Amino acid sequence: MSNLAVLPIILPLVAAIVLIFFNSKVNVSRTLTKVFSLIGLGLSGYIVWEVLKNGTIILETGDWVAPYGIVLVMDSLAAVLVMTTNIIAVACAFYAPSAGLGEKENYYFYPFFFFLITGVSGAFITGDLFNLFVFFEVLLMASYALIVLGGDKVQLRESLKYLLINLFSSMLFVTAVAFVYGAVGTVNMAQIAQRVQEADQQGILTTVGILLFFVFATKAALFPLYYWLPKSYVVPNPVISALFGALLTKVGIYSIFRVFTLIFVHRVDLTHEVFIWFAGLSMVFGIIGALSTSNIKLIIAYNIIPAIGFILLGIGVMNETAISGSVYYLVHDMIIKSALFLLVGVITYVAGTSDLKKMGGLIHTYPLLGWLLFIAAFVLAGIPPFSGFIGKLLLLQGAFEGEHIIIILIGLLTSLLILYSVAKIFIHAFWGDKDAMGPIEKKSTKGMVAPIVFLLALSVIMGVGAEYFYPIADSIAAYLMDPQIYIDSVLKE
Repeated sequence: MSNLAVLPIILPLVAAIVLIFFNSKVNVSRTLTKVFSLIGLGLSGYIVWEVLKNGTIILETGDWVAPYGIVLVMDSLAAVLVMTTNIIAVACAFYAPSAGLGEKENYYFYPFFFFLITGVSGAFITGDLFNLFVFFEVLLMASYALIVLGGDKVQLRESLKYLLINLFSSMLFVTAVAFVYGAVGTVNMAQIAQRVQEADQQGILTTVGILLFFVFATKAALFPLYYWLPKSYVVPNPVISALFGALLTKVGIYSIFRVFTLIFVHRVDLTHEVFIWFAGLSMVFGIIGALSTSNIKLIIAYNIIPAIGFILLGIGVMNETAISGSVYYLVHDMIIKSALFLLVGVITYVAGTSDLKKMGGLIHTYPLLGWLLFIAAFVLAGIPPFSGFIGKLLLLQGAFEGEHIIIILIGLLTSLLILYSVAKIFIHAFWGDKDAMGPIEKKSTKGMVAPIVFLLALSVIMGVGAEYFYPIADSIAAYLMDPQIYIDSVLKE
């Protein structure tokens, strides 16, 4: 037992409460946000080191022995995702003062920022299915506030759609939790896994598992449940879009990861095989959306969907190589999506528009932004030696081992189209006709570029230094492929 497991939840929660009292003092709020986010990153980095060295950290809250009390489980997967969350929080904290939030900073932006981090971290750490629902609601309530921050008409319109679909999926989630409890008599994930194993995942349990998949697929924006996502993610300020794009859908896909590598693993022919087709359709329809628009924010938002498809592919294939690819790609995508949302936010700011048809010649005035976008496109598409390549290579290798040739072809084609969808921003906005925008007035991007460079540098390091990062992903995959390790560590059997 160790209180380290609860600190990534307590720290941002305390930060949010403290910042409420400094809401009217913007400069103090900005400084405290940077300090708290850096502390969170340092803490999460130490936890990753501790978990990789000594194994899973379990906290039985209130000294109630599992499965009778609430259990927090900081295993290697949770630790890595919590650290990645804090990396993104640091980048957004340093980007926010220059993001053009204006008076929106006085509308409790920074407290809601940390409430969101609290919910995301809690969802990764909890070992209890009902508390997974609770942390989902914490992060969703924070996101409801952030998406309408400022109260523009377009924000209110898109937030209504976002709110309704998430309320509906939350209602289904709590219903599914009730079905699970009715079927196995517990909501502790380790004990659920144990009892599903003992019952050999009979028909009713598989049905409940499919219902949970539907809930998580909605929150992860998988095909055909992705229609709510793109415009909802582009109407807020870029720093909020970066948080949403990097974190919110990833909590949904993490939940699929956890539930379908721990609990519902005994009827893979009825569950996981179907995931492969959902993954392929998400890739295809997501990239079609990205290619169909000239709005650079929407291009990045639509690219979230094929990325979720790639991660789901590894879960569907369900062998160690594919799972390690999903883990690698999940971390990669969290980092690169936040970088891209921040980057297109800067491009929109300097160009005065997000319409690609009205841009051109920016390379002459903002060469650094152009080359950052060029690198980001290569990272996102999975061009070697960047991080996206390592994740996709493992995923496609795992699919090949499972003899899923069609999905390999879909994945390769999708990767090429992802590259084109982002490269066309570079081609038209930076190399296009400079007369399309008329005289370009140089605008200051101070404070906005450094966080993007930080995130892109991490993406490059994850690719170039794959020999150091791959063993971690591989060890996580080996751990996930043996659910008994999780069960024994929580229930102490």
